[in-house]
Amino acid sequence: MTYIIEGKTGSWEIVVGLEVHAQVISDSKLFSGSPTTFGAEPNTQVSLIDAAFPGMLPVLNRACVAQAIRTGLGLNAQINLQSRFDRKNYFYADLPQGYQISQFEHPIVGKGCITIELADGQTREIGITRLHLEQDAGKLLHDQDPSLSFVDLNRAGIALMEIVSEPDIRSPEEAGAYLRKLRQILRYLGTCDGNMEEGSLRADVNVSVRKAGEAFRTRCEIKNVNSIRFVMQAIEAEALRQVDVWENGQTVEQETRLFDPSRGETRAMRSKEDAHDYRYFPDPDLLPLVLEREWVDALKATLPELPDAKRSRFQAEYGITSYDAGVLVAEQAVADYYETVARERDGKLATAWVTGDLFAALNKTGSTIEDSPVKAEMLGRMLDLITDGTINGKIAKEVFEVMFETGDSPDTIIEHKGLRQVTDTGVIETAITTVLEKHADKVEEYRNGKEKLFGFFVGQVMKETQGKANPALVNDALKARLNNS
Repeated sequence: MTYIIEGKTGSWEIVVGLEVHAQVISDSKLFSGSPTTFGAEPNTQVSLIDAAFPGMLPVLNRACVAQAIRTGLGLNAQINLQSRFDRKNYFYADLPQGYQISQFEHPIVGKGCITIELADGQTREIGITRLHLEQDAGKLLHDQDPSLSFVDLNRAGIALMEIVSEPDIRSPEEAGAYLRKLRQILRYLGTCDGNMEEGSLRADVNVSVRKAGEAFRTRCEIKNVNSIRFVMQAIEAEALRQVDVWENGQTVEQETRLFDPSRGETRAMRSKEDAHDYRYFPDPDLLPLVLEREWVDALKATLPELPDAKRSRFQAEYGITSYDAGVLVAEQAVADYYETVARERDGKLATAWVTGDLFAALNKTGSTIEDSPVKAEMLGRMLDLITDGTINGKIAKEVFEVMFETGDSPDTIIEHKGLRQVTDTGVIETAITTVLEKHADKVEEYRNGKEKLFGFFVGQVMKETQGKANPALVNDALKARLNNS
């Protein structure tokens, strides 16, 4: 869906490409054995290699390479059996080497694509240009002293996958959908946890505007945006700024900008560097990376079922809608929970309970599916008790509430509270007699054609039996009594 800005000179189209930096899930860094635990005390996870001591040589982490390959395979991308590490030269206070080991002309992963789905149900394919491995820089701390900045090198050398999209994105909504889908795939693969608040997933946003049918105009890059909402806001703000620049007869300068969420605007950071400014050249301390096809194929065989495939299977296997399947596969933990509940049961009934009562209870308590006191096996057992007539839907609601509060099994709760459904026809007939005698005037109205009162009688019988009567038996018995004048 193209996002159109109406300016003084007519309509403008947004063009967006994203460069996403995804931190690789790995126990150690890309070129050293230092740990990667988030939140450790500053400078406690730094080796001599990370600190760039003279004579220290990088050693490539095989596990990080495997994670990059698995990610490329999950993005339907080409895996390059030969790639190379380069030095990207620039000075920054938290970059001890004075260069970053990255990949430039020969990345480990080539072209791929992601299919996104928009709110109106339309789908689009967004191209992936490349995925390359690189090491992260450290972090400057500006809040430790009123006049000094400190350097924390814990992040220095952590493995990043930079995933570069084609300039195929045409609206803030598409950018949000792309990031959500990419994060979902990475989490399913187990290659990045996607926690933007911890900095393990962040985006550089390239934005330009143009008239319909024009070639691309000058783009600006908005650096290090750390939430999907801010990415969407930054695109809109920057696009509006650029339209204003062009329509006032000026020229958009290629530059790097920052997004200020509090003001909803971007501001200039520095002029945009070109590749030659970084003086890329092959890293002399690292040999070219040569992969064996057999290893790539073996990694491919370990890939989990990815979201799109799981969504299609859920629809076919459990008879649920595309929308419900999309909700259920959004997070792998939810999909796993649902499948445990739904397996060999009514898929639609399982969907109603998971996306309805369970999600509501989790939201109310601020819990995640992993923290749920109602385990998937317990909820599945409760559905069995509904199906075999031990309890009805109303009793199930009460049982579920107690399950969520106590973590007890549904069988224990039903026995303890005496909630077993009444299927004794004699008891039901007695309740019906009581209700019909109490509401003789409404019985007469019903028999004179006011058939909408039937629901009233059902409710009164259920009330008389404290909600325990089998609704189907109540319906049948009531019809027989009311229609027998």
